[in-house]
Amino acid sequence: MHKARKVVITTAVTGSVHVPSQSPHLPLSAQQVAESALEAVEAGSAVVHLHARRPDGRPTADPGVFEEIVARITAHSDAVINITTGGASSMTMEERLAAALRLRPELASMNMGTMNFVYSGIADKVSSWTYDWEKPYVLNTYSRPFVNTFDSIEQTLRTLGRAGTRFEYECYDIGHLYSLAHFVRAGLAEPPLLIQGVFGVLGGIGADHAHLEHMVHTADRLFGDDYHFSAFAAGRDQLQFATHSAWLGGHVRVGLEDSLWAGRGRLARSNAEQVRAVRATVEDLGREIAAPADARAMLGLRGAAPADGGTSA
Repeated sequence: MHKARKVVITTAVTGSVHVPSQSPHLPLSAQQVAESALEAVEAGSAVVHLHARRPDGRPTADPGVFEEIVARITAHSDAVINITTGGASSMTMEERLAAALRLRPELASMNMGTMNFVYSGIADKVSSWTYDWEKPYVLNTYSRPFVNTFDSIEQTLRTLGRAGTRFEYECYDIGHLYSLAHFVRAGLAEPPLLIQGVFGVLGGIGADHAHLEHMVHTADRLFGDDYHFSAFAAGRDQLQFATHSAWLGGHVRVGLEDSLWAGRGRLARSNAEQVRAVRATVEDLGREIAAPADARAMLGLRGAAPADGGTSA
């Protein structure tokens, strides 16, 4: 792992897992997502990882909604824009890619394998639903896999890669590192790699700190110094795993996509609240916080302007 002096904080602003009934603070509309992202940037986040929703909170792949979010963020900050290609398991691959293909961001997420991605347990914890779509949506994840075939990964690397987009490789298990190594050998995934270790999702590797160290050690064997590592854990282990990643020399990710909490039994009121908490922890470890320009230099990003004169992202 390349151990940078400065820590890149990524904020996953809203995601497509949590539903409005779980928290009144989850950003839903395009304006809310953009404003929450800007607050996170002001608090110290260099990268904002974006999903989109309808005003009622339903996840959407509509490029027009993403375009509205991105336009608001880039008008008021120089943050690195990271657009999901994951979306939700209920979306087709074409839907999941539509926004990134239109906006051609500097960075896009890349899920490194088909898996069970289950959050039906939300239904056991919600006693009153705000919208009719929420309960069937979360229950559906118990019977529908999250499909990321090698063919779809390759096609995404080729199409978005030609537009100058680089990737946040989301690895939910050790095997996903070996899948990434395959695409490196094929010349489709080029260093410096940004590997995002994901822990605590039902269907993926558990939120055990020994697993985090095992993932880093495995990535070291596969990629040497040609990668940057970042980690997050879903739910209550979010800050612990961010702290561990930073202590190992890696980067961190927080945000309401990954956890709705700011402490035991206390809902986070904003993404910025989580950013401030992890920033304080990182600085207590003696490391500096990366600005967007630092993140661009470390990750080999092209800069804020899109490739080939396309829509600004």
